[in-house]
Amino acid sequence: MSLFWRIFALNAVVLGTATALLLWAPVTVSVPVLLTEAVILVGGLAVMLVANAALLRLGLAPLDRLTKLMTTVDLLRPGQRLPASGGDEVAEVIRTFNAMLERLEQERATSSARALLAQEAERRRIAQELHDEVGQSMTAILLGLKRASDHAPTLLRTELQEMQEITRESLNEVRRLVRRLRPGVLDDLGLVSALTSLTEDFATHTGMRVTRRFDADLPALGPETELVLYRVAQESLTNVARHADAERVTVALRHAEDRVLLTITDDGCGIEAPCEGAGIRGMRERALLVGGGLEITPAPRTGTRVQLTAPVSGKRP
Repeated sequence: MSLFWRIFALNAVVLGTATALLLWAPVTVSVPVLLTEAVILVGGLAVMLVANAALLRLGLAPLDRLTKLMTTVDLLRPGQRLPASGGDEVAEVIRTFNAMLERLEQERATSSARALLAQEAERRRIAQELHDEVGQSMTAILLGLKRASDHAPTLLRTELQEMQEITRESLNEVRRLVRRLRPGVLDDLGLVSALTSLTEDFATHTGMRVTRRFDADLPALGPETELVLYRVAQESLTNVARHADAERVTVALRHAEDRVLLTITDDGCGIEAPCEGAGIRGMRERALLVGGGLEITPAPRTGTRVQLTAPVSGKRP
């Protein structure tokens, strides 16, 4: 039955019931209208309106649910669907909307994958240039300063040694940037070693206490999955350093059936659920890249817990 005829039938039921009551109920209308008759008529009208509203609400409930989903749907949280209930027309609208969501999620995942892969390629190129060009040039400058200071007078030697220290610190900073852009330890030694190096560097620069809890029986993961896990951990620690005002951070990597779970928990000031910036949405896109999911929840004793769940296969469903 079409939506038009369903609404028509609901109104017909209400009006028919009211007509039947007027025909067979022992009620008459005088001229002028008596107070008791007016009360009965107004009461009957109120009952008719309430019954009509209730029936319409029941009949249009699927459209209300569809409207709410339209206003709250987020393509970074896939799988939000409605059952195709209601009449033929309403059910068809819901099925069409579900199919549209499916296409949009697939297109979003595909475009995000292209963008993230292009971003990683650009990071790799910049890291390589920093390592090969800037790093080697600064190393040559450092060696030149060392030779010059060895043969310089005492007063000039002090200044040259100060320049050496400045150059050495700058070279260390360039190397740190290279590691952030493209962690070579991830390619050479794997995810656990890369996360260990990341947390040690984080603890050194922030002064926070970092606890690592890595399962010993972690399965072999694909390069794409390892990179996503590493980038999510990197972004989470960056957010902790910038916004959490925390003292302790725990980084855990566990194996549960056919999935791996990366959890970063801090004891800071917490995060409000609606407050999701580009960094968090970028983590969600990375999680979708390997068919995983990201959850951000309050941690015990305040703080925030970021948990990434990724399949061992590391492939999008």
